[in-house]
Amino acid sequence: MTELFQAENLVALLTLVILEIVLGIDNVIFIAILSGKLPPSQQARARSTGIGLAVLARIALLFSIAWIMRLTYPLFTVFQHDVSGRDLILLIGGLFLIGKSTYEIHEKLESAGHDRNTQVTATFVSVITQIILIDIVFSLDSVITAVGISGNLWVMVPAILVAAAVMLLFAGPIAAYVERHPTMKILALAFLILIGFMLVLEGWLHERVEELHLKNYAYFAMAFSLAVEMVNLRVRGKSQPVLLHSRIPAPGPDGEGDSRPE
Repeated sequence: MTELFQAENLVALLTLVILEIVLGIDNVIFIAILSGKLPPSQQARARSTGIGLAVLARIALLFSIAWIMRLTYPLFTVFQHDVSGRDLILLIGGLFLIGKSTYEIHEKLESAGHDRNTQVTATFVSVITQIILIDIVFSLDSVITAVGISGNLWVMVPAILVAAAVMLLFAGPIAAYVERHPTMKILALAFLILIGFMLVLEGWLHERVEELHLKNYAYFAMAFSLAVEMVNLRVRGKSQPVLLHSRIPAPGPDGEGDSRPE
C-alpha cells in the first residue's frame, strides 16, 4: 500500500484517473442512450448497474493481465494480416457499436412502426445484456492502456474505482441532458459510430492507429462538433426542439400507451 504514495506512482495514478474518465465517457454515453429506452423508474438502476459491471469487468481483466497479454498473439492470418484475440474483440465490438448506433438513429428519425400495436418497451435484461457486451470492449481498451502506463495493481485498481465514482456521479446529469436535447442524442449516436469505426481501425491496423494519431483526429472532430452544437443550443435558447420517436409508450386518454413521440 505504501507504494501508492510514492511520487512516481501518484503521478501514474493521476494520469490513469484522467484517462479512465476520458475513456469512460464513451461508455457513459452508450449506457445513457440505452437506459433511456427503459421506463423512468428503471433508468437510474440501469445506469448504476451498467457502470458497476464495467468496473467489475476492468478489475477482473486487471487480475488477468497474463491472459490479456496472450490475446495479442496472432490466431490466424487474413490477407497477410495477423489477427489476434484482442483484434477480434475490437473488430466485433466496433462493428456492433456502428450497427447499434445506426439502428438507434434510424429508430429515432425514420421508424414508422410507432403505434400502440407495434411499440415495445425495451426490457431491463436486454438493455443490461447490450451494456455488458460493449463494457467488455471498452474495458479491454481501458485495461491495456492502464497496463501500458503502470503495471502496479495498487495504482491501476484505485484509478479505475475513482474514475467509476466520477462516472457514476455524472451519469445521471449526462443522461438527462441527452434526453432533454434531441440533437445531442443524435450527435452522441454519431460519436458512437465514430468510436466504433476507431475500434475497427485499431483492431485491424494495430499500432498504426497510434503512429498516425488517428484517435487525436477523431477526438478533435468530436470536440469541435460538440462545441458547435453547444453554441447552437445557446443561440436557439428555449425554442421547441424537434421530437424524436420513443419506444416507451406515453399514457393516452384511456390510460394505455399511445404513439406520441418523446
